[in-house]
Amino acid sequence: MAANFYRIEELPAGFGPCSLTIGNFDGVHRGHQAILLRVIARARRLKIESAALTFDPHPLAVVAPEQTPRILTTVNERARRIRELGIDRVVVLPFTRELSRLTPAEFVRQTIVGKLAARHVTVGDNFRFGRRQAGDAHELQRLGKELGFAVEAVPAIEIAGGVASSSRLREVAARGEMRTARRLLGRPFSLSGRIVRGAGIGSRQTVPTLNLEPDSQALPADGVYVSLTKDAGGGRCRESISNVGVRPTFDGAGRTVETYVLNELGGEFPKAIELYFLRRIRAERRFASAEHLKTQILTDVRLAERYFAKLRSVRNTPAAVS
Repeated sequence: MAANFYRIEELPAGFGPCSLTIGNFDGVHRGHQAILLRVIARARRLKIESAALTFDPHPLAVVAPEQTPRILTTVNERARRIRELGIDRVVVLPFTRELSRLTPAEFVRQTIVGKLAARHVTVGDNFRFGRRQAGDAHELQRLGKELGFAVEAVPAIEIAGGVASSSRLREVAARGEMRTARRLLGRPFSLSGRIVRGAGIGSRQTVPTLNLEPDSQALPADGVYVSLTKDAGGGRCRESISNVGVRPTFDGAGRTVETYVLNELGGEFPKAIELYFLRRIRAERRFASAEHLKTQILTDVRLAERYFAKLRSVRNTPAAVS
């Protein structure tokens, strides 16, 4: 039965046997996807369920807070994207100080064998675990032979001239390289969150926008993007342009994410959206007045309309986000 579990205590009696993978899976990029698909294939061959074990919060937030990366995906989004690939069960293990002190052997005995009853474990070949990251894929293989499960270590995959990794994805997004981000993800880079009330400047002086409060921490580079705005919960997807930045024309404080829908919204504004970034049009900059900014926005809109028209002519369908 497919399910998500957010505490080890929630696991039903008799959980397992399973084909398992373990990791942070932040972003659920194509490197993660390659591992997850191997887990599913192994589960089918063994006629058992597939499972993914992930952690919340990120382990570095507990053991080295100053090194904690900006998170690409919330734990709920990670679980959703992992499940969409076909994994039967996602188990979220709260990462605590106590957990960080377990030796590799203790972690394997208590969790991988004792709680999850793994028969096969698939990890990346750079996998580290246990106190002070003392365990690696070789140690996991040794423990597997001792405790009765097989282990496969999967090499990293290379995409667009580099390794597919969460850290690289953060870097290319921070540079506004949406084409490379899309290749790393197998889908457009996106942000999800609630729509919040803005200062009302756009509706009064430029164009009305939806103001997104992102759930994740890793934002793309400041600038203006061709985007798609999708209502949360699988609703309508609309063509749009979006701005990430500090609104220098209005002396804004703090980074904001705003999107202008090219078609009329109609009815009530959505309460939450997922915003897909397709192409960076330009950097954010200060304009002499709100009127000058509005003129530039209309130029940006025309660029976006040409982009979407070309996309529709190729696909003969509204712009897709998959």
